[in-house]
Parts: sequence; C-alpha cells; structure tokens
Amino acid sequence: MLDYGIGNLRSAQKGLQFVGADARLTSDKKLIAEAQAVVLPGVGNFGACMNALREADLETSVHEAIDSGRPFFGICVGLQMLFDKSEESPGIAGLGVVSGEIKWLPAGVQRPQMQWNQLKIKKQDDLFVGLGENPWMYFVHSLSAQATDSSVVVATCSYGGELLAAIRSKNVFATQFHPEKSATEGLQILQNFVNSCSVTANN
Repeated sequence: MLDYGIGNLRSAQKGLQFVGADARLTSDKKLIAEAQAVVLPGVGNFGACMNALREADLETSVHEAIDSGRPFFGICVGLQMLFDKSEESPGIAGLGVVSGEIKWLPAGVQRPQMQWNQLKIKKQDDLFVGLGENPWMYFVHSLSAQATDSSVVVATCSYGGELLAAIRSKNVFATQFHPEKSATEGLQILQNFVNSCSVTANN
C-alpha cells in the first residue's frame, strides 16, 4: 500500500491484513517495485492527495506498478486520482490512467454521500465473486468519477442519479466506496483481490 503521508490510510491496510494479506503501508520504492500487488488508498481532497503523492515522489511508482501488469487497487480518492482531473482541484492533473473527470455530486443531494448504498453490478468481475446480486457498500464522497469510456464501469449506485461506484481497466480495479468499511461483502472484495494476487504470482 502506498504511503504518501496524507490522511488515515491504515483502515484499508487493516482490512487487507484481516483477510490474510501481508499488507504493508510504505513509501519505499524498492518494496513497491517488488510487491505482488499495489493498493492506492486515498481520503480527503483530490488536489492535496495528488500533491502529496508527487511530493513523496511516488507518481512514477504508480505508473510502473500498473504498467507491470500486477494487480492494482484504488480506493475512494485513490479511484479519483486515477482519472485526468477533478472539479475539486482545478489545475491539478490526476494520474491519467483512466480517461475522464471527477465532478461534484449533482445538485439537490447532500454532500458528502455518507451512507450505505446498494451497488448495481454492470459487469461481472473476479473481485465481485461471492457477492450478492446488489450488495451494499459504504460510501463517503462529495464527487464522482465520469469515465470517458463507459466500458470501464463495472458497478454503479444511485444517488441523485446513477453514479460510478467501481471501475476495471485491465489489471486496475478501483472503488469509490470503502470495501474495508463495508462489512462482510466489502471484506469479500478484499479477499478476492488477495486471491487474484496469488493467481498472478503463480502465472
């Protein structure tokens, strides 16, 4: 897990450790390069997170991890950082891994969405194995990603309209919700991610 010195990133680490992963919160580039998989957690402001990642000199490590084909998981603002830009922080570029923009939640709804919400799974994914048809997940966010290519969207939720909840682009999977705070079904997603790391390592 990438430790770029912002926010409370340990809850995701603890969730992964709970399902059996040797999850380490680190800024050590060598350790990141040698990891079987990489997780990009994020909390708070898009621009602050991007600036902190760059100040920690870890932006290249993100791209190298993704380009290597290893499993990569973005969580909450970690999903948003994968996109090109955000209305929350004009002028600050995202990672540009997924084409699109992060926009404020629609007018008329409470910001942030801080509640359990039901997923609508649009495409089956290995990380959804063992979940019910419309699992409940816990969200805390004021902005939502809008992907240029709708084919990367694997799950949505309803909150003032249909919002992106999870994406898949090759080896990159990311969620707007917090799986580590989403009880049994959220932990199932983390378990599936850990399982996918083992499969990749054995191939």
